[in-house]
Amino acid sequence: MENNTCNCMKTKSKKRTSEEKKALISRINRISGQIIGVKKMIEEDRYCDDVLTQLAAIDKAVRSLSSLIFKDHMRTCIVDDILKGNVEVVDEVVELFKRFQ
Repeated sequence: MENNTCNCMKTKSKKRTSEEKKALISRINRISGQIIGVKKMIEEDRYCDDVLTQLAAIDKAVRSLSSLIFKDHMRTCIVDDILKGNVEVVDEVVELFKRFQ
């Protein structure tokens, strides 16, 4: 993802290019499909190990997506705010780290 500037702390929004949106939405759609697949597995009484394997794959996909968004957030929103003198965003980063532990 390229270095887009944003003003996340003031407006709580993030401008993304159409390419960025397309890539993120594609990942979300894939995860959504995996979840629907697990639902179907449950309905079909599939073996627990198979269901758990799919759930592990979903967990990995969600963590990967979160990591990608977090990395972009650090490189754009957080850096921009710090360069503008808003060092309070460090608290935001600390809270984000806590959520992903």
